[in-house]
Amino acid sequence: MTFDVASTARKSMGALHRASEPDVLKSLLDRAALTPDSRERVMGHALGLLADLRAAQGKGWVNQFLQEYRLNSSEGVALLSLAEAFLRVPDPETADLLIADKLGDADWRAHTGKSNSTLVNSATWGLVVGRALVGDGQTQSSLRRLISRAGEPFVRQAVGAAMRMMGEIFVMGRTIDEAMKRMRKPENKGFTASFDMLGEAARTHDDAQRYFRAYTDAVDAVGRDPAAGHSISVKLSALHPRYEVSRWDECVPALTEMLEALALQAASKGIALTVDAEESERLEMSLDIIGTVAALPSLKGWDGFGMAVQAYGKRARPVVAWAGALDRIMNVRLVKGAYWDSEIKRTQVEGLADYPLFTRKAATDVSYLAVARDMLDAPNIRPAFASHNALTVATIMEWAGNSRDFEFQRLHGMGDGLYERMVRENGYHCRVYAPVGGHRDLLAYLVRRLLENGANSSFVHQLADERLTEAEILADPVAKIAAVGGARHPSIPLPVDLFGAGRRNSAGLDLADRVVLRETVAAVESPSRLREGLGEGRASGATPTVSHFPPPTPPASGRGDEVARAHAAFPAWSATPVTQRAACLDRLADLLEQHRDELMAICVQEAFKTIPDALGEVREAVDFCRYYAQQARDGLQPIELPGPTGERNVLRFDGRGVWATIAPWNFPLAIFLGQTVAALVAGNSVVAKPAPQTPRIAARAVELAHEAGVPQDALILLPGGPEVGAALTADPRVMGVAFTGSTATARKIARSLLEDDSRPIVPLIAETGGINAMIVDSTALPEQVVADVVTSAFRSAGQRCSALRLLLLQEEIAGTTIEMLKGAMDTLRLGDPADPATDVGPVIDQAAYDKLMAYRARAGVVKTLDAPAEGLFVPPTLVQLDRIEDLTQEWFGPILHVATWPAGKLAETIAAVNAKGYGLTMGLHSRIARAADETEALAQVGNLYVNRSMIGAVVGSQPFGGEGLSGTGPKAGGPHYLHRFVVERAVSIDTTSAGGNATLLSLDEGGI
Repeated sequence: MTFDVASTARKSMGALHRASEPDVLKSLLDRAALTPDSRERVMGHALGLLADLRAAQGKGWVNQFLQEYRLNSSEGVALLSLAEAFLRVPDPETADLLIADKLGDADWRAHTGKSNSTLVNSATWGLVVGRALVGDGQTQSSLRRLISRAGEPFVRQAVGAAMRMMGEIFVMGRTIDEAMKRMRKPENKGFTASFDMLGEAARTHDDAQRYFRAYTDAVDAVGRDPAAGHSISVKLSALHPRYEVSRWDECVPALTEMLEALALQAASKGIALTVDAEESERLEMSLDIIGTVAALPSLKGWDGFGMAVQAYGKRARPVVAWAGALDRIMNVRLVKGAYWDSEIKRTQVEGLADYPLFTRKAATDVSYLAVARDMLDAPNIRPAFASHNALTVATIMEWAGNSRDFEFQRLHGMGDGLYERMVRENGYHCRVYAPVGGHRDLLAYLVRRLLENGANSSFVHQLADERLTEAEILADPVAKIAAVGGARHPSIPLPVDLFGAGRRNSAGLDLADRVVLRETVAAVESPSRLREGLGEGRASGATPTVSHFPPPTPPASGRGDEVARAHAAFPAWSATPVTQRAACLDRLADLLEQHRDELMAICVQEAFKTIPDALGEVREAVDFCRYYAQQARDGLQPIELPGPTGERNVLRFDGRGVWATIAPWNFPLAIFLGQTVAALVAGNSVVAKPAPQTPRIAARAVELAHEAGVPQDALILLPGGPEVGAALTADPRVMGVAFTGSTATARKIARSLLEDDSRPIVPLIAETGGINAMIVDSTALPEQVVADVVTSAFRSAGQRCSALRLLLLQEEIAGTTIEMLKGAMDTLRLGDPADPATDVGPVIDQAAYDKLMAYRARAGVVKTLDAPAEGLFVPPTLVQLDRIEDLTQEWFGPILHVATWPAGKLAETIAAVNAKGYGLTMGLHSRIARAADETEALAQVGNLYVNRSMIGAVVGSQPFGGEGLSGTGPKAGGPHYLHRFVVERAVSIDTTSAGGNATLLSLDEGGI
């Protein structure tokens, strides 16, 4: 390796990762630009390629598909959605519902006989038959009548045939031998292939071993005919279920060993092996793995090793520079990028400084061209350019001149016509990226890739749009970006601006950056550790000691002083203008971010939160402060109301008095502050009682609130146990209570507020527990389900109000899903929450541990894990139930119950969950939109999550709170929350009482 070049390249990657888009593009524009003369030649070549592409429109299956079913049409979206799910549905009942859902609203008959493709027309007729049956709204009855008369479900057969035809479009072969045989067909003459055993990323170690065997078998098969020139592509995330930066020390050595084995095998067979690109957060890991294997002495002399680089990443150029500095020939495949939408969302959700990729398609094209030019100039790189863009291809041909020492690449089934003449007449090389595997397994993955390639801004989609001119299709991306000054796409704000001008998004930390992660670990481990044995011996309600964060001292006797002080402070605080109160919250949010490391350290050490959970805790607290400040400024100002002339009507919002806020230990900062600052900004004084297990984080939050400008007596901390809370809520001077905790305690508080007949009727805002269910039907993607189940049930050791308690699987998929879930559980690690590799820390105290472990001992456990010998660790546990009704209470820990439900009984299943009386969260995994609609209509829950995890509600986006036994509402982090903390006072003034209506008298016309 050329050490200086490689080292400089790695350093520059860090600087570019979150750099501003205009700054990154400045260095790319000149490199990607064409001279006027070369631009003219490139346009001439591109127009010729465009003509070839259009002449082939009637030949390529995907081209024909895109022509007939545009991806921005209802038919195109419906067909892809059906293809994504249909072949994995094992039961006819759900298959019928999926067909009805996807085909019912589209006009398939308009497409019959229109395509030049027999395949497309045949598929269309299958869809027409389906539409004829489901389009009248009598989906199930008409389909069942037909089936009963005909004796076989030929509608499903017709749709299934259409889906399998689509599988032929996307998949080269179901086995490697079938794929290699297909590559020998006349239409592939002159082309070579890069075979990939594609599918979803591994979720279990068994998955990873299965993929590894598939790759070794593929290397053997391709190696039987090395002269054919075919190669293998390897996806690292398929070879390890925890390919994550937090597991660097585990996955990087394991993946290095597996990649070394594959590389040695490929080298012995004389074939090439390329490591596919992964998401940006895995780039540094990938480079470590690839660099280690590239440097192996045993691979010297083998020029078949390679890697893919994604041009949409801001680090693409230094990655290529790094590859070129390796002391060997490297095959580098340049692609536009495969995870754009998920990368954008992740960056926004995590509140990171900037995106790791470009937000404009033209910017990615500029990056691609600049990096392609670097690759052509690099002596140790053998370039491969994956593109379906005629302008990109023509530009590379221009820069390469007479050289043919590189290759183009295209996806199987796409780009027909672009390369045939170049390969067969002009001596260029082109390799087909060829997915291999069963249609049922691959369609879900590949349809998502097609949707990305078929986006409105992509060349493939534009080519199929006859409304676009050749000049528009071949527009110069350099000119496009120069015209906007390299600016980010206006519809994609920076994460900090995600919620508009009204409030800033909370700032996150990029824990997928190893340097940031190491710094964060150091921060949360200093000052000294909180406890011995990770909570071992902590008695229920006992307060641990840490010299750096001494616990606040509970009052020696009575509660009168705190309430009296808050009562006395109320008038002045209530009279403070709402804008000034809101400004205090904004300052508090800023202080929380300034002290983020310290606050995270207390959360980790006192509440046993893992590092990601501690970060989320601080961010949620910040979001509560800024959101309620915005809501107060916008929603608590006096409102002028309509009325007759000569009368002024105003609605005012004033504080109620002293509020008691009682917070739980599971969100000791976010919920503690959320309740408290809402009461404060509404004009109330507050006596805030934290959970007895977590007083330090509350004490530090109150200190920062006072520093932000909240008067000392307007916010008073009152630590202590249940007796302190009981006395506080019983005080008649308390004008409202905000409580988060158990349903039983909420009932006690509600009763205490009504016991004193002389006491005013005061509001109670309660957010309590839930038996939270996730319903999964047979259309759901198993890998996605399992990932979301593990997150929802076991993150935070299951100690979230919203955590998944009851998994309800459709009978037909229960067995396979449970097996995958068991395997995913095996990848979880229990341990020190300050260790970034830890997934599950200890539970909060001895009482919680004893209760949960006693239940596990008598429950029907079907899967559990080993726990560390020391500490309050309750291992993640799966409990099998015979019936939904068997779970009668909430178990607040990492215990997941699973039961089944029969196909076609979604409404009955929801009713069984509703009957439990809780109503906090519910999840649904289904590809049937009407199932989501039905669940939304029937589920009696505060928060419904569809095709995602059930935890992590975002302030202002997903207001949180339940109903029934799960709370009173209004929802925290929602637009109606603050109004529960105020009294509404209407004032009506007769302005004519002094004699005369000045408003009327000032009119130009009217009057006497």
